Amino acid sequence: MAALSAPEILFEAEHVSRSFANGTRVPALVNACCQVRAGERIAIIGPSGSGKSTLLNLMAGLDQPSSGCVSWPALDRTSALRPRQIAIVFQTISLMPALTSLENIELPLLLIGAGSAAETRARAALAVFGIEDLADCLPEELSGGQAQRVALARAVASSPRLLLADEPTGQLDRATSAAVLDRILGWAEHSRAALVVAAHDETVAGRMQRIWRMDHGHLDTAGTGG
Repeated sequence: MAALSAPEILFEAEHVSRSFANGTRVPALVNACCQVRAGERIAIIGPSGSGKSTLLNLMAGLDQPSSGCVSWPALDRTSALRPRQIAIVFQTISLMPALTSLENIELPLLLIGAGSAAETRARAALAVFGIEDLADCLPEELSGGQAQRVALARAVASSPRLLLADEPTGQLDRATSAAVLDRILGWAEHSRAALVVAAHDETVAGRMQRIWRMDHGHLDTAGTGG
């Protein structure tokens, strides 16, 4: 396979560090260098507090580095990075409590101008994760695992080029986790999107092409998956 050119790099970090003030400066990311290319499947593995979520937030453009440079060479910077081009699923469920599952998925689509197609796209996203029967449920009526799948459906509904997921199977049993991961990977393959998943579970890592490991803010990108 020929080397990928710069326009196919969706995200790049060059010697990026991120610290937070908590009486003293606490480093969450230390001199990280990495690239996410179109179509890649990447797992970020590490214990809680190792910096995985910080790196995902930088990739999503939700945070800025304390030092170093982040860029999105292949993404259209004339429009917002999110929600059209990058989608993120947080570890903490972030559904709006007054809206049904379908409405939670429709809302960001309406905000980006999907118009009358929003409902069709929202229902198709529910189908990706096999939860069409949850369309009319409020978040309070969902289990943690169901709510996470609705959040995943909301993320893929906008057809992002880069999907970021922070512990997307963390609230699921092993069998359900495998099934949900199958659906995430199937969607990514069909849409040709890049996928970056932060996880504790080595089983998740084994399903990805590349494995990045984090420890105390230090990133090692040398690993390969299954």
